[in-house]
Amino acid sequence: MHFKLIISLVEDDKTDAVMEAARNVGATGATIINHARGEGLKKSKTFFGLNLETQRDVLLFLVEEHMSRKILEKIAEVGEFDSKPGTGIAFQIDVEDAVGVSQQVKRLSEVVEDEL
Repeated sequence: MHFKLIISLVEDDKTDAVMEAARNVGATGATIINHARGEGLKKSKTFFGLNLETQRDVLLFLVEEHMSRKILEKIAEVGEFDSKPGTGIAFQIDVEDAVGVSQQVKRLSEVVEDEL
C-alpha cells in the first residue's frame, strides 16, 4: 500500500470541521500541530497569503494514495480555501515508506478495493 502525506494549514476555528470532513471521505486520523505561524517572501504578517492575526493549525494526514485527491478536495472545500482568500492551504507529497500504520492498512485495504 502506498501513502500520501496531506499537509493542511487551517484557521484554528475550522480544525474540527476539516477533521470530520476528512474522516467522512476516508482519512483514518491526523496529527494536529496547534498555533503555527510563518512568513512568506516579504516580511509581513502573512504566510502563503494567510493572515497571522488569527491562529493556524497544521494538520498532517497520512492517507492511502487512491483516496488522497478526494480527501484533499474535501479539506479545501470545508476550509473554504478557494472561496475566501487567506483562509488556508493544503498540499500533498509522496511518502516513500511508513511504519506504525498496520491497523490503518487492514482497514483501508477493504475500502480501497471497493473504490477501485
